[in-house]
Amino acid sequence: MVYNLNVRILTANKNFNLSHADIIILIILVIWELVWKIIALWKSARNNQMSWFLVMAIINTAGILEIIYILFFQKKKT
Repeated sequence: MVYNLNVRILTANKNFNLSHADIIILIILVIWELVWKIIALWKSARNNQMSWFLVMAIINTAGILEIIYILFFQKKKT
């Protein structure tokens, strides 16, 4: 007997075929997000801004939220 096992992991019966270019773009996006997230989380932790830290740790926005925080909302050194 041969069993055909279909693996469905949140795909709703859709096939996702990624090309090499798609994979490279995805890797670049992940690295971009990771760099900005680490910088922003470090700055928010050093400035005791717990709410910003939690929001940035939970929500993934491809670095957009982190860049906004760094440019406009981090505490400035006086």
